[in-house]
Amino acid sequence: MSYKIAIDVSGGDSAPAAIIEGAVLAKKEFNEDIVLIGIENEIKSYLDKHNYSLNDFIIVDAPEKIEMDESPLLSVRKKKKSSIVVGMDLLKQKKVDAFVSCGNTGAVVCSATIKLRLIEGVERPGIALMLPTKRGVSLVIDVGANIDCKPIHLFHYGIMASVYYELCLNKKNPSVGLLNIGEEASKGLGVLKKVHKLFTVAPLNFIGNLEAKELLSGNCDCIVCDGFVGNIALKVAEGSAEIIAKSFIEAMKKNFIGKVGLFLSKKNLLEFKRSINYAEYGGAPLLGVDGIVIIGHGRSNSLAVKNAVKAAVRELNRDLTKSISRRINDICQDSGVREIFTA
Repeated sequence: MSYKIAIDVSGGDSAPAAIIEGAVLAKKEFNEDIVLIGIENEIKSYLDKHNYSLNDFIIVDAPEKIEMDESPLLSVRKKKKSSIVVGMDLLKQKKVDAFVSCGNTGAVVCSATIKLRLIEGVERPGIALMLPTKRGVSLVIDVGANIDCKPIHLFHYGIMASVYYELCLNKKNPSVGLLNIGEEASKGLGVLKKVHKLFTVAPLNFIGNLEAKELLSGNCDCIVCDGFVGNIALKVAEGSAEIIAKSFIEAMKKNFIGKVGLFLSKKNLLEFKRSINYAEYGGAPLLGVDGIVIIGHGRSNSLAVKNAVKAAVRELNRDLTKSISRRINDICQDSGVREIFTA
């Protein structure tokens, strides 16, 4: 069975070129129907110029574009013919099976929340990102969807992350941690203290607060934070990895022995580069909405777009929505949890 994967061609720093090139790579590698949503003449012109077959894709015209700096809510309301809104409408109408966008994250989240609605029991969606660590991968939620979180939102993130991690990596009872400024339960803002209490009484494998230095340690499977903190943490990690890698190579090139070492370790260095390259992970699912939405990095290249399509196919093969809804409702009915919410 092949799926219909819709791609926002107008979204991203390198759109439309990188997006279309990524779609071409995805079409070659996966047996899926690829729907390109954007300015029709622009898409056809690019495909024709680079000798790509128009018959390989379904093209849907979306003459409007939501820029990266536009207000999410206003742009979604005003630009009904934008690639993000058109794509989300197609997903809502079941005309496509998943939607991929590297465009304005806020607009994607806003449109998905309005058009698709939320899973029963969920109050706010969250972007869940698999982050490479010292011991494998950790799931961080949220990395940009919701920057003004209430305790219940972070609590739901922990439950969704636990369900998602279990389904993705086949690990029963994954550990859940709360990103904070200290390990003690008394540390942090009031919202974090309340969430800590909720996690303590909930039937989750909660291991307590985590400091930022633990983000890449791999000591925790699911790391919970609000979108503001998560997005900053993610970009600091990305930037640090790039600077360290470049500094290491520059230092090794300063003498003959270092150059020989670089040559001998080329294969290992390439493997390391792949492990920290965001493009290898493609995109992150927006958990909590009733549909498969994959959000890519704003500076996604063609490889990242291809892997975002791969991520969409992977999500379609899981019964995630029902699992999350059932788990949230079960846990929120727990007497200890209800007591803290009503306190």
